[in-house]
Amino acid sequence: MNISIARLHHGKPFPATPLAGHGSAASNADVTNRKNLLLLIHLRWLAVAGQVLTILVTQYWFAIPLPLTEMAGVVLFLVALNIFSLLALRGNRRISNAQLFVALIFDMAALTTQLYLSGGASNPFVSLYLLQITLGAALLAPWSTWILVVAASACFVFLIFVFQPIALSHHGGSDLHLRGMFICFVLAAGLIVIFMTRINRNLRERDAYLADLRQRSAEEDHIVRMGLLASGAAHELGTPLSTISVILSDWRQTQGVKRNRELSEDVAEMQAQIERCKSIVTGILMSSGQARGEGTIRTTIRHFLDDLVQEWRVSRQPSRLDFSNGFEPDEPIVSDTALRQVIFNVLDNALEASHDWVGIAAERQDEKLVFTVEDRGPGFDKDILAGLGQPYMSSKGRAGGGLGLFLVFNVVRKLGGDVSARNMGEGACVTLSLPLAALTDGGDRRA
Repeated sequence: MNISIARLHHGKPFPATPLAGHGSAASNADVTNRKNLLLLIHLRWLAVAGQVLTILVTQYWFAIPLPLTEMAGVVLFLVALNIFSLLALRGNRRISNAQLFVALIFDMAALTTQLYLSGGASNPFVSLYLLQITLGAALLAPWSTWILVVAASACFVFLIFVFQPIALSHHGGSDLHLRGMFICFVLAAGLIVIFMTRINRNLRERDAYLADLRQRSAEEDHIVRMGLLASGAAHELGTPLSTISVILSDWRQTQGVKRNRELSEDVAEMQAQIERCKSIVTGILMSSGQARGEGTIRTTIRHFLDDLVQEWRVSRQPSRLDFSNGFEPDEPIVSDTALRQVIFNVLDNALEASHDWVGIAAERQDEKLVFTVEDRGPGFDKDILAGLGQPYMSSKGRAGGGLGLFLVFNVVRKLGGDVSARNMGEGACVTLSLPLAALTDGGDRRA
């Protein structure tokens, strides 16, 4: 008796993300096939144990003589097949539909041999062929399944005419056959329930995976449209800002403005704010890759964070800011404008919720940069925590609110990191976790 079952997705791998190439699809198929083969291995061990138990009970409990040497050889063959399959899993070679098909053919051959040695088609466990065909229909491509059906049918016909009979005349043969059929029925029914439960679970996982892909695709399309809008607005704002800057510069040179100290200071302040607006516009264009003549800025993570927090402190002027930069050992990177804006968004949200105090901490955990921002505000609403990272989820009550954290989530996710938020006893805490490989490799690509 040989029993096999597989963890499958109706014979098809999860589809690759729409943004991925054929390599991602092949990778998903290989991962799925590896899971299927691993489950086949696990269940083959169960089959080996089941065969040994069945042979021992039949030989010594019911005193029915069996060809133990030959049947033990089949069990050893299954053990060797499992060891070979484990070695194949540890290698780097892809696991294909053909390999899974061959594995099921070997299982069928082992079942056929055991049935041949124990009564042929009259053995009550002959119906296990149907279980193997069911597994093949869900696990394999259609052409493989039909070959499995033909092979099982041929084995059944073979066992009708060619087999080694077993002596049942003194053991209530008919009654024993019925008991065997009942055991086979319970066994097959139990395995089918387990099998279909796993399929349903995998289908639910696939549906959730596809829903997540659709959500990510919609979010990325949303970001692209916002990026195009921001880039276009930056281009449009560049000319009027330059014009205003020139006019203000001319005003400062007039005698009337020079003689009026208060007016001169106001014009200087306006000119400084215009320069700040131009700097913001330049930053938007740099983030979209449209700024020219700007050299890359090489720095380290510690200096990047120190400069970023200092710039935010000067521009926002919080009442109290506690900053702890515990990132050690340091790592070289290229200054990333998008990451800078992401951290600014988180800090701005914290300051808006808590004007009196903002706490910032940076540390290294294994190969990750962990950046934590705390505040002493009212914390997040439950609905916002539940839908964190979704667009327009905000408690600010204004049109367009909630895009800050939405952009934070998507930029961090693109870097392979994650964002978490939680309420504390007083205030809230947002943590950005970024893999160092994404920061350093990203810097190398931009250099």
